[in-house]
Amino acid sequence: MNEPQQKWTETIDADHSLLDLKLKEVWRYKDLVYMFVKRDFVSSFKQTILGPIWFFINPILTTIVYLVIFGRIAKLPTDGAPPLLFYLAGVTLWNYFSSSLLATSSTFTGNAGIFGKVYFPRLVTPLSIVISNLMRFGVQFLLFILAWAYYFNKGEAHPNIWVLATPLLILLMALFALGVGMIFSSLTTKYKDLAMLLGFGVSLYMYATPVIYPVSSLPGFFKKLAYYNPLTGIFECFKYAWIGVGDFSPAMLGISTVIILILLMIGIVVFNKVEKSFMDTV
Repeated sequence: MNEPQQKWTETIDADHSLLDLKLKEVWRYKDLVYMFVKRDFVSSFKQTILGPIWFFINPILTTIVYLVIFGRIAKLPTDGAPPLLFYLAGVTLWNYFSSSLLATSSTFTGNAGIFGKVYFPRLVTPLSIVISNLMRFGVQFLLFILAWAYYFNKGEAHPNIWVLATPLLILLMALFALGVGMIFSSLTTKYKDLAMLLGFGVSLYMYATPVIYPVSSLPGFFKKLAYYNPLTGIFECFKYAWIGVGDFSPAMLGISTVIILILLMIGIVVFNKVEKSFMDTV
């Protein structure tokens, strides 16, 4: 007798479009995304005394250091905004972007053991990183809101309609970190030195981003150059929306959006190409 032909419930095929995000497949693995997010969140507090309080301590201490060094000693301008609130706004946004980028950039090298044994959409890993860091951002954003409310009651913070764009700004930061992180994650499977270079590059990139200074304080050429930094429009819009200061225009946010989407598409192409054969080089 002829045995009945087996019907596979899952077919793993390496031949797919380089622009294919496999979002339907990622959605089917949403429970795995939740598990990774929970793992990252819990592992952050293992063997710590203060636990989630560290999410508050980090931006507070960083803001105080910036306040002393850049506010009191270097006397950098803040466009008339309260220095503490100005620096806290920049620190809150920068912490989310930098932590998401650095963690995403080690997707392949840091998870090679799992990837080599079990199949699941590889995009699940960088997405879970961006989401888990979003939870940390939420805690630090709450700290910013408390400080903002204090200065708002004193009449030193002047919010406007652009506060409604805050979710868009966060999404753009997440996509930027995801796109660039996937590019570096793919490249570090073959060129390990890039991992160390990225950490140094991110530190330098902060000074090219209006975290501790307003764009209006830059001289002509550097001011024009700053507009092509994808984070410039995001940071300036955030500070303008919540504090009411900054050299912001919708065109800046438009430039940021276009550049971020281009980098995201490049990241998707490189990521999809490398995931087919990264086990041979990692």
